Amino acid sequence: MAFQGQVLSVDEMLHHALATPETPVGVGVGVLHTAADNARDCRALLATTGSLDECWRFGILQTVDDYTSTVRRGGVGLGAEVFAEEPPPTGATRVDAAFAALACYLARRDGWDVPAWADDPSRRLSEPWYPAVPAIFRDEADRESPPAFRDRGVFITSRSLARA
Repeated sequence: MAFQGQVLSVDEMLHHALATPETPVGVGVGVLHTAADNARDCRALLATTGSLDECWRFGILQTVDDYTSTVRRGGVGLGAEVFAEEPPPTGATRVDAAFAALACYLARRDGWDVPAWADDPSRRLSEPWYPAVPAIFRDEADRESPPAFRDRGVFITSRSLARA
Protein backbone atom coordinates (compact mmCIF):
# COMPACT_ATOMS: atom_id res chain seq x y z
CA MET A 1 0.00 0.00 0.00
CA ALA A 2 1.38 3.44 -0.94
CA PHE A 3 1.72 6.36 1.49
CA GLN A 4 -1.56 8.30 1.55
CA GLY A 5 -0.72 11.01 4.08
CA GLN A 6 0.17 14.63 3.51
CA VAL A 7 3.81 15.60 2.95
CA LEU A 8 4.63 18.77 4.88
CA SER A 9 7.55 21.10 4.35
CA VAL A 10 9.99 21.65 7.20
CA ASP A 11 8.49 25.12 7.77
CA GLU A 12 5.00 23.62 8.01
CA MET A 13 6.17 20.98 10.49
CA LEU A 14 7.90 23.60 12.65
CA HIS A 15 4.83 25.84 12.59
CA HIS A 16 2.63 22.91 13.61
CA ALA A 17 5.01 21.92 16.43
CA LEU A 18 5.15 25.47 17.79
CA ALA A 19 1.36 25.84 17.61
CA THR A 20 0.73 22.60 19.51
CA PRO A 21 0.56 23.24 23.28
CA GLU A 22 2.98 21.21 25.39
CA THR A 23 1.63 18.82 27.98
CA PRO A 24 2.58 20.10 31.44
CA VAL A 25 5.26 18.01 33.18
CA GLY A 26 3.76 15.28 35.32
CA VAL A 27 0.27 15.35 33.83
CA GLY A 28 -1.00 11.93 32.79
CA VAL A 29 2.42 10.31 32.65
CA GLY A 30 3.91 7.20 34.13
CA VAL A 31 6.95 5.03 33.78
CA LEU A 32 6.88 3.24 30.45
CA HIS A 33 10.13 1.24 30.63
CA THR A 34 12.29 0.33 33.61
CA ALA A 35 15.81 -0.82 34.31
CA ALA A 36 14.29 -4.17 35.33
CA ASP A 37 12.61 -4.47 31.92
CA ASN A 38 15.90 -3.74 30.19
CA ALA A 39 17.77 -6.25 32.39
CA ARG A 40 15.27 -8.93 31.36
CA ASP A 41 15.88 -7.98 27.72
CA CYS A 42 19.65 -8.26 28.31
CA ARG A 43 19.22 -11.70 29.83
CA ALA A 44 17.31 -12.82 26.73
CA LEU A 45 19.92 -11.21 24.46
CA LEU A 46 22.79 -12.93 26.26
CA ALA A 47 20.97 -16.27 26.12
CA THR A 48 20.96 -16.09 22.33
CA THR A 49 23.77 -14.40 20.43
CA GLY A 50 24.28 -11.22 22.40
CA SER A 51 27.60 -9.90 23.62
CA LEU A 52 28.35 -7.82 26.68
CA ASP A 53 28.82 -4.76 24.44
CA GLU A 54 25.34 -5.36 22.96
CA CYS A 55 23.95 -5.56 26.49
CA TRP A 56 25.67 -2.28 27.29
CA ARG A 57 23.95 -0.65 24.30
CA PHE A 58 20.55 -2.33 24.54
CA GLY A 59 20.39 -2.48 28.34
CA ILE A 60 22.37 0.28 30.00
CA LEU A 61 22.19 2.94 27.28
CA GLN A 62 18.52 2.12 26.67
CA THR A 63 17.95 2.70 30.40
CA VAL A 64 19.67 6.09 30.10
CA ASP A 65 17.23 6.95 27.30
CA ASP A 66 14.23 5.64 29.27
CA TYR A 67 15.26 7.61 32.37
CA THR A 68 15.85 10.81 30.39
CA SER A 69 12.49 10.50 28.65
CA THR A 70 10.68 9.79 31.92
CA VAL A 71 12.30 12.80 33.63
CA ARG A 72 11.36 14.99 30.67
CA ARG A 73 7.74 13.85 30.88
CA GLY A 74 7.28 13.63 34.64
CA GLY A 75 10.20 15.11 36.54
CA VAL A 76 13.06 13.62 38.54
CA GLY A 77 10.79 11.91 41.08
CA LEU A 78 9.13 9.91 38.33
CA GLY A 79 12.51 9.24 36.73
CA ALA A 80 13.70 7.59 39.95
CA GLU A 81 10.89 5.07 39.53
CA VAL A 82 12.70 3.69 36.48
CA PHE A 83 15.01 2.10 39.09
CA ALA A 84 12.42 1.24 41.77
CA GLU A 85 12.20 -2.45 40.83
CA GLU A 86 15.48 -4.31 41.21
CA PRO A 87 16.76 -5.48 37.83
CA PRO A 88 16.90 -9.28 37.85
CA PRO A 89 20.26 -10.95 37.19
CA THR A 90 21.15 -10.87 33.52
CA GLY A 91 23.54 -13.80 33.63
CA ALA A 92 26.49 -11.40 33.32
CA THR A 93 27.84 -9.91 36.55
CA ARG A 94 29.44 -7.09 34.56
CA VAL A 95 26.08 -5.94 33.24
CA ASP A 96 24.46 -6.36 36.67
CA ALA A 97 27.17 -4.11 38.14
CA ALA A 98 26.58 -1.56 35.38
CA PHE A 99 22.84 -1.36 36.18
CA ALA A 100 23.73 -0.67 39.83
CA ALA A 101 26.34 1.90 38.84
CA LEU A 102 23.89 3.70 36.57
CA ALA A 103 21.21 3.85 39.28
CA CYS A 104 23.72 5.22 41.80
CA TYR A 105 25.19 7.70 39.32
CA LEU A 106 21.81 9.15 38.30
CA ALA A 107 20.52 9.24 41.90
CA ARG A 108 23.55 11.20 43.08
CA ARG A 109 23.52 13.48 40.05
CA ASP A 110 19.79 14.26 40.24
CA GLY A 111 19.22 14.17 44.00
CA TRP A 112 17.10 11.09 44.67
CA ASP A 113 17.80 8.18 47.02
CA VAL A 114 20.03 5.42 45.69
CA PRO A 115 17.92 2.24 45.62
CA ALA A 116 19.08 -0.32 48.20
CA TRP A 117 19.63 -2.99 45.52
CA ALA A 118 22.30 -0.80 43.88
CA ASP A 119 24.52 -1.19 46.96
CA ASP A 120 24.37 -4.99 46.93
CA PRO A 121 27.98 -6.29 47.07
CA SER A 122 27.13 -8.87 44.39
CA ARG A 123 26.80 -5.92 41.99
CA ARG A 124 30.51 -5.07 42.26
CA LEU A 125 33.27 -6.48 40.09
CA SER A 126 36.62 -7.79 41.27
CA GLU A 127 38.18 -7.19 37.82
CA PRO A 128 37.72 -3.93 35.88
CA TRP A 129 35.34 -3.86 32.93
CA TYR A 130 35.54 -1.28 30.13
CA PRO A 131 32.19 -1.60 28.32
CA ALA A 132 32.44 -0.53 24.69
CA VAL A 133 35.67 1.34 25.49
CA PRO A 134 38.41 0.57 22.95
CA ALA A 135 41.82 -0.20 24.47
CA ILE A 136 43.18 3.12 23.20
CA PHE A 137 40.73 4.99 25.49
CA ARG A 138 41.17 2.90 28.65
CA ASP A 139 43.55 5.38 30.31
CA GLU A 140 40.92 8.03 29.68
CA ALA A 141 38.26 5.79 31.27
CA ASP A 142 40.52 5.23 34.29
CA ARG A 143 40.70 9.00 34.78
CA GLU A 144 37.13 9.98 33.91
CA SER A 145 34.92 7.17 35.19
CA PRO A 146 32.38 8.58 37.68
CA PRO A 147 32.73 7.24 41.25
CA ALA A 148 29.45 5.32 41.05
CA PHE A 149 30.88 3.29 38.15
CA ARG A 150 34.47 3.13 39.37
CA ASP A 151 33.36 1.83 42.82
CA ARG A 152 31.65 -1.09 41.08
CA GLY A 153 34.56 -1.90 38.77
CA VAL A 154 32.98 -0.41 35.64
CA PHE A 155 35.18 2.11 33.82
CA ILE A 156 33.74 4.47 31.22
CA THR A 157 34.78 7.68 29.49
CA SER A 158 32.93 10.97 29.72
CA ARG A 159 31.34 10.09 26.36
CA SER A 160 30.16 6.60 27.31
CA LEU A 161 26.71 7.70 28.49
CA ALA A 162 26.25 10.39 25.84
CA ARG A 163 23.18 9.90 23.71
CA ALA A 164 22.24 11.45 20.39
